Amino acid sequence: MEECISVFDMLKIGVGPSSSHTLGPWRGAERFLAEIRTENLLADVKRVQIDLYGSLSLTGKGHATDLAVMLGLSGADPEYIPVESIDVIITAIKNKKELFLGNELIIPFDTETDIVFNKNFLPFHANGFSFTAYTDATEYTATFYSIGGGFVVKEERILATEKEKIKCAFPFQIAKADELLQYTKQENKKISEIVYENEKSMRSEEVIHHELMRIWNTMLECMYIGCHTEGILPGGLNVRRRAYDMHKNLIGVVPYDNPQSWLEVIRKTEVKFRQILKWVSCFALSVNEVNAALGRVVTAPTNGSAGVIPAVLMYYLVIENHEADESHIKQFLMVAGEIGSIFKKGATISAAMGGCQAEIGVSSAMAAAALTELMGGTPEQVLIAAEIAMEHHLGLTCDPIGGLVQIPCIERNTMGAIKAINAAELAMETDPKNAKVPLDKVVDTMWQTAKDMNNKYKETSEGGLAVAVNMADC
Repeated sequence: MEECISVFDMLKIGVGPSSSHTLGPWRGAERFLAEIRTENLLADVKRVQIDLYGSLSLTGKGHATDLAVMLGLSGADPEYIPVESIDVIITAIKNKKELFLGNELIIPFDTETDIVFNKNFLPFHANGFSFTAYTDATEYTATFYSIGGGFVVKEERILATEKEKIKCAFPFQIAKADELLQYTKQENKKISEIVYENEKSMRSEEVIHHELMRIWNTMLECMYIGCHTEGILPGGLNVRRRAYDMHKNLIGVVPYDNPQSWLEVIRKTEVKFRQILKWVSCFALSVNEVNAALGRVVTAPTNGSAGVIPAVLMYYLVIENHEADESHIKQFLMVAGEIGSIFKKGATISAAMGGCQAEIGVSSAMAAAALTELMGGTPEQVLIAAEIAMEHHLGLTCDPIGGLVQIPCIERNTMGAIKAINAAELAMETDPKNAKVPLDKVVDTMWQTAKDMNNKYKETSEGGLAVAVNMADC
């Protein structure tokens, strides 16, 4: 039996710039707080030390890992915290050298000594981190691993036997694409319908509808903010936001006052090929510029690849089908989530483990599959689209300049989105009986490629562009 991975596990609302380096450690800090509360230790804590290992150490400052653990230990929730309050909280901690632990207890905290960057890697995953709480009588340590997409596990969870693991209650248990395809044939259902049946085993239809639309509205708002915000991104690379200028040139002078009316206005704009390319690129850029500025995004499946899925879904809504409604949005998100879970189970969605093929490659496959179903593709063609998209991302490295999710990360989202649309169109023109490469073989190949890839190209900033281009050059 497989572990359940819901659509809402693959598509999570959080704060940028990285799901594995920001959201994961933030969630780990929240779990550590819960543990010391359970152990009745919180009231007696005198000091807390955070140790970051491997990729979290090497690129942690560029990915705001240090900020994330402080915010998590302060009791802030990444899904709901007003993003404008982040700087206020961090500045107070640094200036006062105090941390309001769990929003309950003020303890001394020095960011220079209480957050330790250890360049060595822990054995279980490249993104290891630990918290140690000191009291007068004892010390309590917990070690976590941020395995991509905001997922966080502990060592004992990794080592759990099959008997000990939490089993899946889904009526349709899916580990591989071939199993998903067999269920669609057996039940005579679309992929989204199979996913919906699984989700209904965990949540009411009302909750599923509400949460899927909350995810989409967060994506839409993120694109809206990104397209209406100009300036320079933080971090020291002096990267100028491009979505604002691109959007301004595309939209013209028309009135609108909210994300939904904005969407309707875009539907009336010119849609020649070049304009379509620019709109899709603009949507993707806007999301990842918000992400790079510690804004609120949806992991899809990660923060670094958060722009692909909203850009492709927006393409469908404003260019491909002006009659599309909420049912199409939910259908798209459910297919995307399921394809993402297949990659997570069979390979990885962590750039620290697999390079950028695990982020942009997976997001492109998710978007291609979802778009294909919306365009009327069969389940076989949906999986073909995912295969095509990933096949042409195999081996993509992760070498962020300055450890920031900016260069080349932001532009890669535009490429992933365009490739997804292209993959969907190719899949729609493909007779499944002529397909040569099944999706499961690409998932396996992607994982083997990840294992063969040199570690310096796995989100360490120790190879590629990260060493060819210095911060000083920017």
